[in-house]
Amino acid sequence: MRLLDPAGITPDTIFCMAMTLRLEDAEAAALRKRADLEARSMQDIARAAIREYIEHHSRQDLIDGILDRELPQFAEALERLGR
Repeated sequence: MRLLDPAGITPDTIFCMAMTLRLEDAEAAALRKRADLEARSMQDIARAAIREYIEHHSRQDLIDGILDRELPQFAEALERLGR
């Protein structure tokens, strides 16, 4: 059984991966400022942002799928309510 963390990432998929993140000067400065304000590393801030992005979009994809499947059966009722 594969366990998922809250972001939907399985720990056995990728143990550790290094990557280079290229930022514009203004983006890097904003990230540095945010990290300084929170007394956190730039890496911690970037990783948290990635986790939040994945969680948000995974949740949105799930909701969209449910709506695509379920809304058609209520189309007539929704049309009547819209009148």
